[in-house]
Amino acid sequence: MEDDATHQAPVRERQYEAADRNSSAPLWSQVKSALLDMITTTPLVEHARLPSEAELCARFNVSRTVVREALNQLVFERVIYKLQGKGAFVASRREDQDFLGSNIGFSGEWRERNRPVSRRILRQEIEQADERAAHFLRLTTDRTVIGLDRVLNVDGVPRILVYTKVVAAIAPGLERIQLENRSLYETLFRKFGLKMRRAERWLAAVNASAQQAQLLGVAPETPLIAIESISFATHEEPVEYYIAYYRTDTGRLHFSVG
Repeated sequence: MEDDATHQAPVRERQYEAADRNSSAPLWSQVKSALLDMITTTPLVEHARLPSEAELCARFNVSRTVVREALNQLVFERVIYKLQGKGAFVASRREDQDFLGSNIGFSGEWRERNRPVSRRILRQEIEQADERAAHFLRLTTDRTVIGLDRVLNVDGVPRILVYTKVVAAIAPGLERIQLENRSLYETLFRKFGLKMRRAERWLAAVNASAQQAQLLGVAPETPLIAIESISFATHEEPVEYYIAYYRTDTGRLHFSVG
């Protein structure tokens, strides 16, 4: 997300007629259509601030309830987003991503699109897996894993925060490999001969904690997709477990079912 300086630039002034109370279309629908026209025909840049609710009430001669319903519909359709105490803004144009339904990984998908991926390594060290990670990785006596926490950026914009555990016994020395400019999956394949064959993944809608928001460059409580994943190098050999937090304002997760 852009910094506050971006949000301070309101939309250019444009005259719109008051809502027509004799029309068969609901007032909120008329206001919504006018706002869509404002966004698409001006056109407005991403994260441009819309007029305040009070300004919209005066412009269309409608109540605040009508304006809020129009704005809420646009939020639901992801045309705009709201920030508490700051107003409503034009949403980013989101890109579809297919990595969850494939074995190429987040970085591999962007590499195929010739888009640069950079990585901010937060932590990379040997540790003992917690109960949940040990369960998914099927670790009993030896729970040694390499913990790898990182933020992945596309075109310099943070997209996903990932907390990864890799079984240490099958990737010895991974904790010492510089991964800022390397894909984890490509490294596992080239250095250890581990190619991901299949994965099981679970998704949940969450709101960003203060720490997650800071790392991803969004406001606290911003909607995120939490991804829990276990990946296998053979049909039944788990290699990697991760929990990730994906920004929904920059992309959509796409699946193909056959």
